[in-house]
Amino acid sequence: MKQLLVAGALFVGLAAHAQNTGTKKATPTPAKPTAAANSLKNQSDSISYAIGAMVANFYKQQGIRNINSNMIAKAVSDVYSDRKVLLSESECNSIVMLAMNPELKKNIEAGEKFLAENKKKPGVKTSPSGLQYEVLTEGTGSRPTDMDTVTVHYRGTLIDGTEFDNSYSRGQTISFPLKNVIAGWTEGLQYMTVGSKYKFYIPHTLGYGMNTQGPIPGGSVLIFEVELFKVNGKD
Repeated sequence: MKQLLVAGALFVGLAAHAQNTGTKKATPTPAKPTAAANSLKNQSDSISYAIGAMVANFYKQQGIRNINSNMIAKAVSDVYSDRKVLLSESECNSIVMLAMNPELKKNIEAGEKFLAENKKKPGVKTSPSGLQYEVLTEGTGSRPTDMDTVTVHYRGTLIDGTEFDNSYSRGQTISFPLKNVIAGWTEGLQYMTVGSKYKFYIPHTLGYGMNTQGPIPGGSVLIFEVELFKVNGKD
């Protein structure tokens, strides 16, 4: 099941929610059928209603109140009838995560506003992916590909100036395969030559997405000053 709004995928969240309670509960005694349960004529009715109730209860507890039950029914019908769904899996996840987390929406909107203003500044270039970058110093060495390992120094901040990482303060450069980092770095480092220093302004879609990573809130634009010292195997 691929859509977050219908059965299967939802139980990942439901299971995780149950596991995080921290206590083990005894196996519940099956409840006696209520009068309302008489409308459940067969096993299919019971399973269908149970899925609906579990999903609704879970998202109600997350604070999602304004729903259209007709659209929920349509989504379920589209999936089970193998019709084309209106939203992709990633779109479903994004919509629900934003609805469950107002702070996340605020971070994304602040980042979009920042990038819209930042792209107007002299010297700031914007790639087709939305990555913004600024050349602080242009080097003359080789240029890496996404298959290379690079050695760099860097400093990372949020748009409010909060520093979340700094290799300079540790006094040691870092080396890593370029294909194993966030998309904004994989793309941005390929514009650089050895000896260059660039400043990257990375949208959340090319960074950590909507996920919180330590001191980095979900939906954050990331700002990095990066110096490229070596492309391993070339210099």
